[in-house]
Amino acid sequence: MIYDNILQTIGNTPIVRLNRMGPDHVDLYVKVESFNPMASVKDRLAYAIINDAEEKGELAPGQTVIEATSGNTGIALAMVCAATGHPFVATMADSFSVERRLVMRGLGARVILTPAAERGSGMVKKAEELAAKHGWFLARQFENPANPDFHACTTGPEILSDFAGRRLDYWVTGYGTGGTMSGAGRTIKAARPGVTIVATEPDAAMLLAGKEWSPHKIQGWTPDFIPDVLDREVFDELRAVSDDRSIEVSRELARKEGIFTGISAGATLATALDVAAEAAEGSVILAMLPDTGERYLSTPLFEGVPEGSDDEWLAAL
Repeated sequence: MIYDNILQTIGNTPIVRLNRMGPDHVDLYVKVESFNPMASVKDRLAYAIINDAEEKGELAPGQTVIEATSGNTGIALAMVCAATGHPFVATMADSFSVERRLVMRGLGARVILTPAAERGSGMVKKAEELAAKHGWFLARQFENPANPDFHACTTGPEILSDFAGRRLDYWVTGYGTGGTMSGAGRTIKAARPGVTIVATEPDAAMLLAGKEWSPHKIQGWTPDFIPDVLDREVFDELRAVSDDRSIEVSRELARKEGIFTGISAGATLATALDVAAEAAEGSVILAMLPDTGERYLSTPLFEGVPEGSDDEWLAAL
């Protein structure tokens, strides 16, 4: 297909059946958001926020955009801003993977690092300060209704279309901004109220469960606050998942199914596997996979993976 610009390629990501993972008594599927142009689900919200602001006249031609990000939203905004002629500045805690900074800078963005000790709220505060000082447009992904609204109009309908006339019992998703869960979940629930929507969060930061936040390794998930756009009425069930299991399942997904994802995808799929183990015979489960594993090369996801030649393995053959 021929497109007028890269932004037209956002969305319509594939749903793929898993054949070598999960129990035999259910059908397990994943929606692979790494098929978006910058390889994450956040491409959707970036386009939604910039397009909405331009249409409303809140973002002037050539005006600088700024946003606090753990990486994927920043990369997506850097792409959208490059395609629409807006300079982009990201504020980002210095604990997030260096790959993300490099990709953003490759797309022409500026990256301002904030101390990890200040958590997600620290990078949000820095973005707010810089926007006020310089007259930049602040994207506000955690509170901008354009974020969940776009998922309600794209991600949700895509799922409904792909499962039209077919059984779907569970939809499993994590949350970062809350946009995917709230927007797509709203649409799925309205059209197919029999689908059980399962939300998942890190067991170290179970904010929706009413517990205290503590640091975790699932980058892009669960900042140290509950986003304003997150709709608590959407999900039917809430589960927690550990860092170690998230990493383990992400690695297993790559080895067994050839689907290369980040830690948050491993976390979502790990939760879906827990759901599958308890589900009734013939149940159909869909899990969201937010991004690609290439964004995690310097993180614990690749800890212990050798960089050199596999000479010892070869010699043992």
